[in-house]
Amino acid sequence: MIEMHDIWKTYVDGTHALRGVSVRIDRNEFVYLVGPSGAGKSTFMKLIYREEVPSKGQISVNGFNIGKLKPRKIPFIRRNIGVIFQDFRLLPKLTVFENVAFAMEVIEAPRKIMKKRTMEVLDLVGLKHKHNSLPSQLSGGEQQRVSIARAIVNNPSVIVADEPTGNLDPETSIGIMNLLEEINFRGSTIVMATHNRDIVNSMRKRVIAIENGLVVRDEARGEYGYEA
Repeated sequence: MIEMHDIWKTYVDGTHALRGVSVRIDRNEFVYLVGPSGAGKSTFMKLIYREEVPSKGQISVNGFNIGKLKPRKIPFIRRNIGVIFQDFRLLPKLTVFENVAFAMEVIEAPRKIMKKRTMEVLDLVGLKHKHNSLPSQLSGGEQQRVSIARAIVNNPSVIVADEPTGNLDPETSIGIMNLLEEINFRGSTIVMATHNRDIVNSMRKRVIAIENGLVVRDEARGEYGYEA
């Protein structure tokens, strides 16, 4: 569960990225985060996985007060939060298998378990047969699937996806969204920032709209609500 109460985030240049945001996202929800560029969506996401801390207010993830977390506790919290980026962020010199397994190496998982689990998630994302390939040998959609496999390999309760279809063609984007729906069905909470109007309107989920750092709309089965 994610809970924000009166969250403000002000950067050193005086920019108010978020202004008094209060939101509750329950376990196993799938939430779209929409709004214009610069509205505060990225800050909202970064607060969840503790890349940023609030200037004021309280945010809790899985019962932990993220804003007041001691530095030594941050890696523990992040084990339960998977992050998917628009630009994939794969390590170019590592194979598909090694890129995914790296997330388990960080938490010092036993090698036998690491190998088994890595192949399981590669099978789930449809890339088991390419486990020895390098990122440069994959299409954009395949690279994003590797990024998703890496995000879910440690069985996180929360997945934060920042524009996961932003660099992909429409057909590939549908495949990625079907995969995220499957992951959500298996029990992970998903918070996804997107500018993809078609996806939001066709796969009706909860929609939280942010403008100028404020939540202006929160609908259970919402639409994108902005011009393409």
